Amino acid sequence: MEIDTGDTAWILVCAALVMLMTPGLALFYGGMVRSKSVLNMMLMSFGAMAVVGVLWVLYGYSMAFGNSVGGVGLLGDPLEYLGLSGLMSPDALSGTAPAMAFVAFQAMFAIIAVALISGAIADRAKFATWMVFTVVWATLVYFPIAHWVFAFSTDDGSYTGGWIANTLGAIDFAGGTAIHINAGAAALALALVVGKRIGFKKEPMRPHNLPLVMLGAALLWFGWFGFNAGSALAANGTAATVFVNTIAATCAAMIGWLVLERIRDGHPTSLGAASGIVAGLVAITPACSSVSPLGAIVIGLVAGVACAAAVGLKYRLGYDDSLDVVGVHLVGGLIGTLLIGLLADPAAPAEAAGLFYGGGAGLLGIQAVGALATLVYSFVVTLLIALVLKLAMGWRVDEEAEADGIDGDQHAESGYDLHPLRGGSGMLAAATATGSTVPRQAADEPATAPAPNSEEMA
Repeated sequence: MEIDTGDTAWILVCAALVMLMTPGLALFYGGMVRSKSVLNMMLMSFGAMAVVGVLWVLYGYSMAFGNSVGGVGLLGDPLEYLGLSGLMSPDALSGTAPAMAFVAFQAMFAIIAVALISGAIADRAKFATWMVFTVVWATLVYFPIAHWVFAFSTDDGSYTGGWIANTLGAIDFAGGTAIHINAGAAALALALVVGKRIGFKKEPMRPHNLPLVMLGAALLWFGWFGFNAGSALAANGTAATVFVNTIAATCAAMIGWLVLERIRDGHPTSLGAASGIVAGLVAITPACSSVSPLGAIVIGLVAGVACAAAVGLKYRLGYDDSLDVVGVHLVGGLIGTLLIGLLADPAAPAEAAGLFYGGGAGLLGIQAVGALATLVYSFVVTLLIALVLKLAMGWRVDEEAEADGIDGDQHAESGYDLHPLRGGSGMLAAATATGSTVPRQAADEPATAPAPNSEEMA
């Protein structure tokens, strides 16, 4: 097989689109928290990008896409492509593209899978503990599950991939199990271990910047075309169908979420529109190659309504998933994965038949097993990781830091330095306490400043 320059260009462009999703997620999450935590929230996404990008080169790719250890489909050989050894060769191909193009594309999946979890513990977690968590979770949870789902065996038997993709035969075109169910289950486990924010269910914790949320949602939607259509790994008809299904499901989900808000709360909201966009994108991700555009609309509507209803579970069940990772990603991922068993259309590129298309209940059962296995493994292993880190490092900042805002406590910065008595004096105090250099803008401020008026104090 020879390199196809069109396919190579498509994969590289899609890799760049998926990379943009993580800064988009940082904006989306950053706007949803209170202003005193915006920088910490955004840095958790950027920190995940830094850590996972390095791990992927060192051993992550090999664990995910190396030949299965023992041929059982549980883990790729971590030594096979250690440091991406051998993959720069002109003879190293992934389909019709250079192997390194595929390495780049899949690296972005690994990064955003880890970053998604951070929304569950917004406003209260130590940044250092989070960074250690990204190393351990990517290694013990994401890389193995990526092997299960994304590593396909070769027909000639020269390479053995993961058990969900091959032995079970579940359909997950772009990561409903490996990314969203995985991250959502991990988010639930982590939220339970870290505990509730101070004032949870007692005081309002409204998003501080809804335009930032809308911008983040827009960037996620834009990048998601690379996420889904890029998973065709070629510029072909499958990519085109997936692109259209991604549009249809996302639009339908936004409508579903807004209609439910209108009926339930009396008004549709911009936060609801942004959340509906993400819910639709999550749900169509596993199914985008196996359903028709009409099926995609159904998936989107179901996801929009169901996820809008699910975000309230945290108040009834008492877990504090700050930014609704469970309600959107876990629930949305389950919906998209399971509805394949009902709505898979034999005319779609995957050529699978769901229950409603005469295929019987077999595919639904297969999808359920794949989803459940991912959920249970991710939840249990994440719970153990989180408990060990709680004992070793501690997860929570102290109560005073949480009340004042963890941006200053963890990073000696302020997201909105709008007054010389704010931010500047806070940075000066933080710098004095740590013995570090005072930022120039703080040092240059006048010794006396006009007192803030009542509107500013508010």
